[in-house]
Amino acid sequence: MSIFKECDIRGVYDTELTIDDALLIGKAVGTILQGENIVVGGDSRNSTPVLKEALIKGLVSTGADVIDIGEVPTPIVYFAKREFRTRGAVMVTASHNPSRYNGFKIIMGDMPLTPEQIYRIRDLTLSRCFRTGEGHYERSAILPQYAEMIRKHIPAAGSLKMVVDCGNGITSILAPGILEEMGHSVVPLFCECDGDFPNRDPNPSVEKNLLELKRKVVEHKADIGIAFDGDGDRVIFIDDKGRFCSSESVFIILCRHYLSQSPEKKKIVFDGKAASNVKKSIELYNGIPLPERSGHAFIKKRFIEEQAVLAGEVSGHFFFSELGYDDGLFGALKFCEILLKNNEKLSNMIDKMEKPLITEDIRIYYEENERERLLKHINQKGSDYSLSYLDGVRVDYPFGWIIVRKSVTEPCVTVRLEAESLKDAKRITSHLFAEKYKDIGEQILSSLLNRK
Repeated sequence: MSIFKECDIRGVYDTELTIDDALLIGKAVGTILQGENIVVGGDSRNSTPVLKEALIKGLVSTGADVIDIGEVPTPIVYFAKREFRTRGAVMVTASHNPSRYNGFKIIMGDMPLTPEQIYRIRDLTLSRCFRTGEGHYERSAILPQYAEMIRKHIPAAGSLKMVVDCGNGITSILAPGILEEMGHSVVPLFCECDGDFPNRDPNPSVEKNLLELKRKVVEHKADIGIAFDGDGDRVIFIDDKGRFCSSESVFIILCRHYLSQSPEKKKIVFDGKAASNVKKSIELYNGIPLPERSGHAFIKKRFIEEQAVLAGEVSGHFFFSELGYDDGLFGALKFCEILLKNNEKLSNMIDKMEKPLITEDIRIYYEENERERLLKHINQKGSDYSLSYLDGVRVDYPFGWIIVRKSVTEPCVTVRLEAESLKDAKRITSHLFAEKYKDIGEQILSSLLNRK
């Protein structure tokens, strides 16, 4: 499978993504930027140092001036790009993927990379028609400026007891310390950087990965549990009863806060595969809901274009108008600020919400040809109902909906279904999967039964 995805570059280190690839990608990015300055950072994966070194070598060889900010979470690369006023930025990371993966999140200009720009990088690595020059390299600290930015936007009035699970990812270097500095009482969990991720998978949006965090929240009678992904641009929460909080529930609380700040209608971008109560809540709080295709680049682009006050993705990415990008730690601090202002337990706030019957993101791993056949099958079988194509294929029934889409980061399709009742969910699955792909229907019903 190609390392060049729709939103970034990613693959298994030393099998799909090599040091030579990193060098060529650096040369390609430097060529496109025409030797302009660029920020480079990396996460704590074992393969990051060598890939980063090769990337920088490639960049400098094109005449680019590189500012190396060391090992940092991805949002700090975004922050540094703005702080140093550079044209580009590269983060060496595979985000939430397992430890054997690595990759590059690339920014060239003010907007996220388009698939076409990624394919241009790919084509340059094949043609090797690179610009040449003598660039400059320097290292620069950025964490003090970032901490100052946090203090500017978030009042140091914390008093929550929290368990913080960094998953041995790069947020270990600063999240517990900043949360304590803001006044919170922190119980650290897996807060030592380890590129092997020995304690849990770096994807916190999968509930089974947070069993220890849930247990610790109950054990320590904490107000909240906070979990970050491998590179720190996503955040997931556990309530005071040790229950997993869906990103939709968290996003609804954030929406209510941001929309209550003024009577003016504000735009909010949301994940097109989010539960129906997200759109309903934005409208209820006098906001303008804007659905967008899943995927960091697509959500962020729409967020910037619309000058929205907030954006959210089901995977736990939250984008804030104060920043202009997503940041897991900022999201955690802002969410805790909201909890304190409401003076209410998180479990109470969650329990008051409408609870749609909806599956988790179900990942089904197929070869490319089979993925295409599945989408064609859904398109044909769903033609008697309302079809839409914002993201893969969505079929809307009078009693629910289903989305089947190709993942932009993994060789799989993701499936999500919402229905008014379990009976209605069975009607949808029997309609779409009775003759073929019965395993998908079974996984959907199993997911719903487990979440009830």
